[in-house]
Amino acid sequence: MAKIKTHKATAKRFKLTATGKVKINHTDRRHKLGLKSSKRKMHLRKAGYLSDSMAPAVKKLMPYAK
Repeated sequence: MAKIKTHKATAKRFKLTATGKVKINHTDRRHKLGLKSSKRKMHLRKAGYLSDSMAPAVKKLMPYAK
């Protein structure tokens, strides 16, 4: 049976943790930062985790992620 290719766009945007959660970076940190409050930008710095309902779809696109 052939290997399954990794979806490269997905691999660049998501990482898998050791416990199997899908880690993501928050959006809205690229431009127009002067309009956003310091508190909002500070909270967007930390990584977030994908919801449990969306995680299987992402994991399917990255079959060999550890």
